[in-house]
Amino acid sequence: MSLFWVFLVIYALFLPWWARKRLDLQRLSLMRRLERKRGSRVITLIHRQEAISFLGLPLARYIDVDDSEEVLRAIRSTPPDTPIDIILHTPGGLVLAAEQIALALCRHPGKVTVFVPHYAMSGGTMIALAADEIVMDPHAVLGPVDPQVGQYPAASIVKVLEQKPLSEVDDTTLILADVARKALAQVKAFLGEILEGRMDPAKAEELADILSSGHWTHDYPITVDRLRKLGLETSTDMPPEIYALMDLYPQPAGRRPSVEYVPSSRS
Repeated sequence: MSLFWVFLVIYALFLPWWARKRLDLQRLSLMRRLERKRGSRVITLIHRQEAISFLGLPLARYIDVDDSEEVLRAIRSTPPDTPIDIILHTPGGLVLAAEQIALALCRHPGKVTVFVPHYAMSGGTMIALAADEIVMDPHAVLGPVDPQVGQYPAASIVKVLEQKPLSEVDDTTLILADVARKALAQVKAFLGEILEGRMDPAKAEELADILSSGHWTHDYPITVDRLRKLGLETSTDMPPEIYALMDLYPQPAGRRPSVEYVPSSRS
């Protein structure tokens, strides 16, 4: 009986480790296949809701400095003449981390292609704009990159000063508005810098202003068609390996899925 319980405990500990290891190996195998097919270095920046250890607690992921360190390390180790393919699936994150990644991609001598199978919002959009080519699923979206100060959009904080006399605005709001103005100017300038290499400088400045000035809400979905109308060339020629790779980033197990269907072979 004691041996049975020992075996059960070992099995319970080993099974999750093996399942995770198997997924990791499948991802690496698929990434190597894509690299051989395209002759490139493949880098993934994929944020899915994950589980903490064996407790099954959900953990939301965003772009952070750890991500920027890893991506910069991958870019630095890539030969100058080797193209980079970066797969983005993220709600965004820290401006600092996103700008570091975007700058590194801009300065890579080889061609940089960003693949967006579902969405790359906020900081993810900033990274996508740094690429030489953006490839999106026909239904995928990018998003505005207007900065957020605390829990409020920077553009909305500045608008408060335009709509109320200064005598009626408290000191905290005045301080936030000052920070918001700086954040808006900084992000717009940065976007203009990375877009200049992709389009006419005047058009780059116009697009930078549209994306950073709070023209839309922060979660507004910018579709492929709208991106093209804004003057940003976008392809929808998504390699099937990208979809297969996304299937290897499942949501945490142990909960009932909210979407179900009968799987069929992908055409």
